[in-house]
Amino acid sequence: MKFSTARRHIREGSKNIIRNSWMTVASVGAVTTTLILVGIFLTLILNLNQVAENIEEDVEMTVYAELTAGEEELNELEQNLSELQNIRSLDFSSKEEELEKLVEDMGDTGEQWGSVFEDSNPLNDAFYIKANQATQYKSLSEQIQGMDYVDEVSYSQTTVENLLSFNQYARYIGIGFISALLLTAIFLISNTIKMTIIARQEEIGIMKLVGAKNSFIRWPFFVEGALMGVLGSIIPIGIVIGGYYYLYENFNDKINMAFVELLPFNPFALQISLILLGIGVFIGIWGSVMSVRKFLNV
Repeated sequence: MKFSTARRHIREGSKNIIRNSWMTVASVGAVTTTLILVGIFLTLILNLNQVAENIEEDVEMTVYAELTAGEEELNELEQNLSELQNIRSLDFSSKEEELEKLVEDMGDTGEQWGSVFEDSNPLNDAFYIKANQATQYKSLSEQIQGMDYVDEVSYSQTTVENLLSFNQYARYIGIGFISALLLTAIFLISNTIKMTIIARQEEIGIMKLVGAKNSFIRWPFFVEGALMGVLGSIIPIGIVIGGYYYLYENFNDKINMAFVELLPFNPFALQISLILLGIGVFIGIWGSVMSVRKFLNV
């Protein structure tokens, strides 16, 4: 496409927006509202994905060996554990190391108990396991509980399952809601383009008679839709980025849960801006395509 032709398409697309100013305002408003809500849901979903990844990274399973298990039995248990699938890491902690951790966690009180249990340690030897994915802990737990020399298997089952379940439901709800909003915005833009086509039918007919190519007639409408998408994405980008910056600066350091952390503002701001701009342009162009196919016989 020649530069002069592209410039003409952009000029005509811009004129179309001005000609149907009220419909343009309605369409851009629909895109703006849609993208604000899309931005909020995307921010939520992306941060929930981050939480899920942190869970997979931080959550671990503790396998306590029987108190009577000796070195040979512990070696056998470690071998059996290492042969399991879906295990990312396996670390052994002796009962002496477990007592040291307990004493350290209890502070001054722990030192008193440490001296009491120094000669008769009541704690178990333990294996710490990290799975490849958080969803695999339940199945691993069931396998390990049937092994010899295992006294107890412990992990934050309820926390893991609830967070992962919430993450999954939030994705489904977000995708459904976003899809409905996108369809509404596409419909409104399609109607705006239709009004432009109806208003310019005589001009379009003359262009056909003088031999104008179909693409030459269509492109200004595609440009019109894309411009409405761009205009509709400006305010949402500002609101979403500004709101996220405020949350990140004021609340990220106050979250006390180990695996809950907001995505860093950079590069999140750039990523969400490009996503919203891309969705806005897609909505605009697709609305134009629908209208051109239905109402423009070229």
